[in-house]
Amino acid sequence: CSETSCFLWFICKCRELESLTIPMQRHSSLVDDITAKVSLTCSTSLGSYKVESRITSRFCHTTVKSSVVNSGPNAQSIGFNVQIPKQAFITNFTMNVNGITFVGSVKEKTVARNLYAQARARGKAAGLVRANSQDMETFKTEVHVPPGSKIEFELHYQEMMQRKLGFYEHSLYLQPGRLVPQFQVDVYIYEPSGIASVETLNTLGEHFSGMAKLTSSKDKAHVVFKPSLQQQRKCENCTTSAIDGIFTVKYDVLRDSNAGELHVSDGHFVHFFAPANLSPLPKNIVFVIDVSGSMWGVKMKQTVEAMQTILDDLTMDDYFSIVDFNHNVRCWSEELVPGSTIQVAEAKKYIQNIKPNGGTNINEALMRAVQMLVKASNQGMIDPRSVSMIMLVSDGDPTVGEIKLSAIQKNVKKVMREEFSLFSLGIGFDVDYDFLERIAMENRGVAQRIYTSHDASDQIRRFYSQVSSPLLRKITVQFPEDSVSDVTQNHFDKYFSGSELVVAGKVLPSESTTLNSFTTASADRLDLSLQTEADYLELDAALAQQQHAFTGFARQMWAYITVNQLLVERSLAPTAGHKRKITQRILTLAVEHQFVTPLTALLVESEEGKERLLADSPNDPKQGCCAGDCGPSQVPDWGPSPEAPDWGPSPEAPDWGPSPEAPDWGPSPENDPHFIVHLPKNNMDICFNIDSEPGHILNLVSDPGAGVVVNGQLVGSKRVGVEEKEKEKVNTYFGTISVFYQPDGIRVSVSTDRIDLTHGRNNHSFTWGATADITQDRVKVSIVKDSKVMVTVDDKITVMVLLHRVWKKHPTHVDFLGLYIPNNNQYSSQAHGLIGQFGQEPEVRVFNLHQGADPLKKKATMQVKGNKLVVTRGWQKDYRRDKKRGSDVFCWFIHNSGKGFIDGHYTNYIVPRLDSFLALPP
Repeated sequence: CSETSCFLWFICKCRELESLTIPMQRHSSLVDDITAKVSLTCSTSLGSYKVESRITSRFCHTTVKSSVVNSGPNAQSIGFNVQIPKQAFITNFTMNVNGITFVGSVKEKTVARNLYAQARARGKAAGLVRANSQDMETFKTEVHVPPGSKIEFELHYQEMMQRKLGFYEHSLYLQPGRLVPQFQVDVYIYEPSGIASVETLNTLGEHFSGMAKLTSSKDKAHVVFKPSLQQQRKCENCTTSAIDGIFTVKYDVLRDSNAGELHVSDGHFVHFFAPANLSPLPKNIVFVIDVSGSMWGVKMKQTVEAMQTILDDLTMDDYFSIVDFNHNVRCWSEELVPGSTIQVAEAKKYIQNIKPNGGTNINEALMRAVQMLVKASNQGMIDPRSVSMIMLVSDGDPTVGEIKLSAIQKNVKKVMREEFSLFSLGIGFDVDYDFLERIAMENRGVAQRIYTSHDASDQIRRFYSQVSSPLLRKITVQFPEDSVSDVTQNHFDKYFSGSELVVAGKVLPSESTTLNSFTTASADRLDLSLQTEADYLELDAALAQQQHAFTGFARQMWAYITVNQLLVERSLAPTAGHKRKITQRILTLAVEHQFVTPLTALLVESEEGKERLLADSPNDPKQGCCAGDCGPSQVPDWGPSPEAPDWGPSPEAPDWGPSPEAPDWGPSPENDPHFIVHLPKNNMDICFNIDSEPGHILNLVSDPGAGVVVNGQLVGSKRVGVEEKEKEKVNTYFGTISVFYQPDGIRVSVSTDRIDLTHGRNNHSFTWGATADITQDRVKVSIVKDSKVMVTVDDKITVMVLLHRVWKKHPTHVDFLGLYIPNNNQYSSQAHGLIGQFGQEPEVRVFNLHQGADPLKKKATMQVKGNKLVVTRGWQKDYRRDKKRGSDVFCWFIHNSGKGFIDGHYTNYIVPRLDSFLALPP
């Protein structure tokens, strides 16, 4: 099909059609498309074809411009065909024909159609026609013009970027149809929180490999694709264009914390929530597979191939079974079984031997799957924090048993528990996809159509990958009372790894300059409460400085999400009255924000209003708006919000005792870890340093009776050079503090970079970038953003860790931690360690006070633990109340790493691991 002759190209394309196994109506449609393309290719010239996308905070505005000249000798119809993403809303279309401008405006569909009917006799039409492609729809328009006419087309559409498997993908379908003297694609990305990665995928083929140019900075990226006329040719002497496919830009953003990002702009807010570094929740999954006669051949082969890979993904923590159905329903196992190697191998053999035949009994198959999950739940077989789901794969409508779709939908809804989800995969075009979509959305799941192409098995695997790793359950995003209104869905059943939950709304007038959000969720054995905030004016000021940003993104994104959620709600409306109310809300928003939806149309009129064109949306649009969006969405009725936690400074215990703390950066810094031990009975503070080496782990508290150990690992200052390394001792600081609770097997490890909670094979990671409360069994962790962490064990033992940041470019200083432990901790009688040993306060007597070499530092003799020590009166810094400057604490300083005051030698407190108890007290 690379021939230059229009006639030969047409014949070649028709022969291609003969080999395609597609429905007859689509065959006819493709013939029409080819015929139109031949007409345009042979008798029109394309002057320019330009596409520009502006993505700001995951919201994209795309403009497609094209200019065409009727270079033939006769009048003819000139077409403009653009494929756009299914989830996008057209917002405008303009056309200039020989100086006559047609301007678009979105109106209620009935109004637009009536106005269009008045000018219908002119035979001008535009429309949005659903194409049978995976992710695209086709916008088509044509206009009949005399020879020599010049026509300029301009289409605008908007969409929200969907995060899947850890990335956003922006796709542009480029099909100019011929060589273009001026061809250019520009994609501008602005992400205020920063861009983690960005790349262009080679989806247009090797012909254009390396032609897309990418420039990027911390928060901006620009991709330009501008092949010359010669580069566009299929071959050196060809007159046909090689540009025919999808141009894809893939990127992700930087995330400082698991609390999400809150963007406030133009009186609206958008909250993005995509936590990472959390252990997956165990899952219980029943695969329900259609094995009716219509699945015979390629469909079944590709389903089996996909299932082989999917089953391999299961772990021992997962439980599963398989239900296959035609006119009968069979179960591979009547009960859920663990995803062990043996069980997975047996299941794969079973799948491999399936022979499709017979009818389709969807109702009974789904009933059997739900009963299996209910039985396992009732018998306590599954973890109450696990995620239970059904994955239905089918290619046709029911033909056996209950065949009424509305009855099946009611039956499933009736037996499904709130903690169960249903995901539907519809293979091909014989299946009623709207039904599969409704039944999934009504049961906290999503649906996807699988196209029967060569990569159908990959499509199934990719869909499963998106839902195979649930990280959180029962997620709720809330805001202070009277701070926001018109909030989109803010309760989510599940969050899957690599996706993103998005909540938007309007910001109410307030005297405050910041907006706060509070997110609660349940993870694997964890209960989370997270907080983030945003300044009202900061983002708008930043947007004003950006040349290619989409400044109205927040307002449009809120409307986009709201309309999509209302369309879902409308499809599930239980009564006609309720449906009418939702319809009116959709119409109001769509007209206000100029979205072409299934209920609105774009009326395109000439300036005089004498000629009109109509752009309609298809009747069966893809629903949904955000990754992780499960079930019908509602704009909540905001009453008084639950009282948010007090995120201010933690209450100070009256007698905070032993406190190793790194020094302030004053003129005479003491560099090795400082310990300040408060002795309440003696009403005095004792100080000592530990002179150890980087990498050493010091035991601070070892209490086998309570099952608690607190250890700290030292880090060294930066080395200036080799000579200094030889001459001077390296200063040390606490770089990591670990609290291990042996009875529950939980370790909290606090470093200057992050906070990790580890339990067995599971690890949950949090940054210092957000305030958070985390509860796991009897361990509670409270993080105050960029400030401190409080760890409480069994409501008896508390540890506070302070974060100290230094200038990144300082030649020697490094970030470090300070540790504070209160005197009222309830240790057992077995407690020991550098700090723990003072849970039992020793008798101390200070006498023989006299002048030292330094008149400001007096000396004395201290009698403690049977030892007489020479001590010096001085002071150390306490950073609990003033983290930058600290406050002076006067104390008696013990020399030689606390020798005589601590039991044994400090080296006795060096342990091999962060969770190690002291082998024997010194």
